[in-house]
Amino acid sequence: MANEEYPSVNERPPDGLKPDGGNFKLMVVDDSMFVTKQLTQILTSEEYDVLAVAENGEVALEKYKSHYPDIDLVTMDITMPKMDGIECLKKIIEFDKNAKIIMISAIGKQDLVKESLLIGAKNYIVKPLNRSKVLERIRNALS
Repeated sequence: MANEEYPSVNERPPDGLKPDGGNFKLMVVDDSMFVTKQLTQILTSEEYDVLAVAENGEVALEKYKSHYPDIDLVTMDITMPKMDGIECLKKIIEFDKNAKIIMISAIGKQDLVKESLLIGAKNYIVKPLNRSKVLERIRNALS
């Protein structure tokens, strides 16, 4: 039984904390409410601050600009209505060349994933979401 005086040797600070103790701020962009909820739960469990969510690229671009420079990373679905993830990725990078964006894609969209990596996405995550992969890719993109 661990108590306050003897912390467990396995305890580690949550991934969502910056070295200065503040939280990394993220935006989740996906047209699926289920995926948005799932990602938000994964991220908040590690103390990431989900600053904004958007259901398409148009809303994401507006929110990115209005929260700039506070957003540390964006998870971006590739396939969305109004403005897809690749178009939004281009526009965010045009606005902020240092933006950190991880694309989220269904299986079988390798051509779109490759295109987004060439444009400037930092990495990608394939649906269905795997908690440890999501956290690992985000941790790597932020370090």
